[in-house]
Amino acid sequence: MAHKKGGGSSTNGRDSNAQRLGVKAFAGQLVTGGSIIIRQRGTKIKPGLNVGIGSDDTLFAKVTGRVKFADRGNHGRFASIEPVATE
Repeated sequence: MAHKKGGGSSTNGRDSNAQRLGVKAFAGQLVTGGSIIIRQRGTKIKPGLNVGIGSDDTLFAKVTGRVKFADRGNHGRFASIEPVATE
């Protein structure tokens, strides 16, 4: 006789929730101040002008404007915000 329970579907039914990482605002898109631009693990993309970085490496807009991405070679890839005039 087996002395352990068989591992059925209900016993094995544990999984972690998806983290919903990735780019949330794309290049040229208009965002408001405080909007999340990228959720990431580690600094794959670094903060540029008018962009802040959270404790979990999330990049967010500091001002209202258009999102811009730049590849600066050995320095890495940067996300920045070009402010737009608010009327």
